[in-house]
Amino acid sequence: MQCVINRRAEFSASHRYWLPELDDQTNREKFGNCGRFPGHGHNYVLYVSLMGEIDSYGMVENLSTVKGVIKQEVTSQLDYSHLNDVWEEFQQSLPTTENLARVIWQRLKSHLPLVKIQLFEHPRLWAEYQGNLMEATLTIQTHFSAAHRLALPELSLEENTKIYGKCARIHGHGHNYHLEVSVTGDIDPRTGMLVDLGALQQVVKDYVVEPFDHNFLNKDIPYFAQVVPTAENIALYIAQLLQNPIRELGAELDQVKLIESPNNSCEIYCRQGVQPLKSSSNIEPILVGTH
Repeated sequence: MQCVINRRAEFSASHRYWLPELDDQTNREKFGNCGRFPGHGHNYVLYVSLMGEIDSYGMVENLSTVKGVIKQEVTSQLDYSHLNDVWEEFQQSLPTTENLARVIWQRLKSHLPLVKIQLFEHPRLWAEYQGNLMEATLTIQTHFSAAHRLALPELSLEENTKIYGKCARIHGHGHNYHLEVSVTGDIDPRTGMLVDLGALQQVVKDYVVEPFDHNFLNKDIPYFAQVVPTAENIALYIAQLLQNPIRELGAELDQVKLIESPNNSCEIYCRQGVQPLKSSSNIEPILVGTH
């Protein structure tokens, strides 16, 4: 029986995004505040996932051994370091979150049966790498507050209440939604990036956060005049909105996760494309409130 185990580790380090072959203005345009001298730091959280058979001791790997390998090969070298200088790999490409996850995999792969490296640079920014050449996944998290009502217009209040419960009440209710957007692509061998992070954040802001935030979705977003704004339908619509703009950035939308409350969330997997609902196939995605 195959089993996956996960080991957590931490390290604190600084880095700078700056390419010596570019002039100062081009570096500033490309990397923004991340190019400031001498750099900036993060408290990184690393998850190392291993897969294997459960042995006679009830373990996939001895966790004491795993802990020692991660410390020796990764955290003892990176903790309180300047990433650009500590490993030779970062002389050729920048230590972005996704590139750092990839290089950590390379450092550990001969020691442990790896299945995934997940690296959090920040609670709202993390990367995953699964050993697929230069391909990685980058995730950003954001939030918006919005109201909605769950009801089918052709049904009575009583009928809607039987389906949606309190969520069918006529004046609606609100949530503080948390949104995670994951994109996949190849890491650029020089910049260390799979996508321009600032551009990705701006796309999510323009297409989702600004139009949705502090609005009543049923009334202020035309799409939801005909589609019930359940968490599932909101996530699907967000995926529809983001798919092409993210592709224009050179990445592919991988997953949209919408957290409606601590008890409710949903995920849309997008690698095979996102198809609109049949009931709303005649409604084109509308971009509202962009800058």
